[in-house]
Amino acid sequence: MHHRIFAALGLVATLAFAAMPGAALADTKIAVIRFEDAVRSSPQYKAADQKMTNEFSKRKSDLEAQGKALEDDVKKYQRDGVTMSPDQRTKTEKDLGSRQIDIQQAQRKFQEDAQARQRDLTNDVVNKVRDAVVAVAKEKGYDVVIPEPIYSAAALDITDDVLKRLNAAPAGK
Repeated sequence: MHHRIFAALGLVATLAFAAMPGAALADTKIAVIRFEDAVRSSPQYKAADQKMTNEFSKRKSDLEAQGKALEDDVKKYQRDGVTMSPDQRTKTEKDLGSRQIDIQQAQRKFQEDAQARQRDLTNDVVNKVRDAVVAVAKEKGYDVVIPEPIYSAAALDITDDVLKRLNAAPAGK
């Protein structure tokens, strides 16, 4: 999604430059950024990814264990069901069905929670990268930074400078 937003911003910036008079354009200092690369290579992204793993790994393994236990119980029922009384079969089927529904609901909730947390962490990282881009652009005197260009000369690319700034900052900040 961020890719589409930044591609659209790049197009708007390009169109704005096309409308500028030649003299104003000659004085404009332009840089480009591989924004997605900067985000994914940043220590802040790696820290956020580790945070996600830490927050959700136990819950994920618990859900997997519950699913495995249900699967084992279903196999046991399929194997032993013929020897059960009708009341036992009915009770066991009802229990297995109820457990399956509970696990499915827990899995959906887990996915929703994980996606929401991933969005929050990613938005934080994107904001930090954006702030670093602005700081580098101001420091180096750029008037415009275009994200994700289709083509640019390597000399215009400030991705490495942004990553250096991000690496200098603490991962949590």
